[in-house]
Amino acid sequence: MLTDVELRVVLPNESPAMEPARLTELAAGAERLGYGAVLLPDHLLPPSPYGPEYGGVYEPLTTLAFLAAATQRIGLGMSVLVLPLREPFLVAKQAATVHRLSGGRLTLTVGAGWVRSEFDAARADYASRGGYVEDALRLVRTLFSGATSYDDERFGYEQGVFEPRPLTPLPIAVGGTTDAALRRAAAVADEWHAFALDADGFASRLAVLRSLREAGPLAGQPLRAGTRIEWAGGRSSLAAAVDSVHALTAAGADSVAVWFGDEDGFGERMEEFAAAFA
Repeated sequence: MLTDVELRVVLPNESPAMEPARLTELAAGAERLGYGAVLLPDHLLPPSPYGPEYGGVYEPLTTLAFLAAATQRIGLGMSVLVLPLREPFLVAKQAATVHRLSGGRLTLTVGAGWVRSEFDAARADYASRGGYVEDALRLVRTLFSGATSYDDERFGYEQGVFEPRPLTPLPIAVGGTTDAALRRAAAVADEWHAFALDADGFASRLAVLRSLREAGPLAGQPLRAGTRIEWAGGRSSLAAAVDSVHALTAAGADSVAVWFGDEDGFGERMEEFAAAFA
């Protein structure tokens, strides 16, 4: 570990022309440098081309299985998987499979999504997406537990055997900073994944989250908290980015994921950032 907080890497946005070997090279480099995890963004059918706003072109769970084969220790995750655009039985199967094949390195990080046109294109219900996330994650936990039936209005089943069940805990994280996202994280998650918050904002939201946790069904259970920042290079801004990590750690962050900008020079910036904590 590079510092008291776990530093993670949000991998660069892949273009259709990006060589797959480049992703494995960067994931292996992050592992060598001591980062705790590599993360991938997710959009299924955005309204405009992939890039800084909508991330890369590859489906994250499939790609994480590919990266698992090229690494040995580094954690694998998302920032974040848009769960209401997916069938949750299949997500549970995919996640459990990646977790098993990687030796227990996956964190399933999900969010409700924010691009209404993407939901419309996929014929998904935008208005009920928050409830969908909660119901789907309760189903995922039930499947992981080995239950052969589940009584639920949306995702109940009378009989079924789920495998591969996780041999080690498969953490579930919920992303978002709104009140609704915090309620979801408090109710069903092992981790909270924030973004676009300074240290004061993170501390404020974390206090709300912890209060909701202690008032909910998972009261007393641990809840990790992490966030995401950007540093796309430049000596003048490196010190500020490092200070931001320290401030977020002091505010209660257990992990900070960093996006290092475009593919060109990404590895060098990732190494430079790690050296600042060496």
